[in-house]
Amino acid sequence: MGDRPLDDAELVKRAIEGDLHAYEKLVGSYQGIAHRTAYLLTGSSADAEDAAQEAFVKAFHALPRFRPGAPFRPWLLKIVANEAVSRRRAAGRTERLNLRLTEVRPSGGAVPSPEAAALRDEGRRELLAAVGRLGERDRVVITCRYWLELSEAETAEVLGCARGTVKSRLSRALGRLRAAVPADLVDSPTTTGGGGSGK
Repeated sequence: MGDRPLDDAELVKRAIEGDLHAYEKLVGSYQGIAHRTAYLLTGSSADAEDAAQEAFVKAFHALPRFRPGAPFRPWLLKIVANEAVSRRRAAGRTERLNLRLTEVRPSGGAVPSPEAAALRDEGRRELLAAVGRLGERDRVVITCRYWLELSEAETAEVLGCARGTVKSRLSRALGRLRAAVPADLVDSPTTTGGGGSGK
């Protein structure tokens, strides 16, 4: 009988019991999204790397407080987001976010024309710059729902609030974003990176 892959719950259980190999597997599974979360919130590759690494260390020490049966991903991303926000605050950064465009997948499978790709990329740059100028609460909720495509429940876990609060915060954040950029940029799924739908 072959070994079945362990799910997050089993890996977390083993990690809490002191199995470092189990925690390494969790780190391997979530390293990509942890770095992307930190990068979206700090705008700096170096800070994102530091924030993600520190978040994994903090998450390991916090494992005894992890609620059994709870989903691991939003719990981890909350720690990552807090670490990234702290670093951005400490640095006093006001520069605009500058995402590597290759990290944001366009929706659909069609290859756009060079002209369409240039317009889309320019729109995305403008949108990301505008998001970078928003307040922290607005930036985090938009990041969770659109670029990370977390569900409302996962976003609520990351933000530490009720799902209804996610809806109202997102509505206000998008309203402020629409006031700063052309509405078609905010409403375009290809620009936001996927739409963040889901319950």
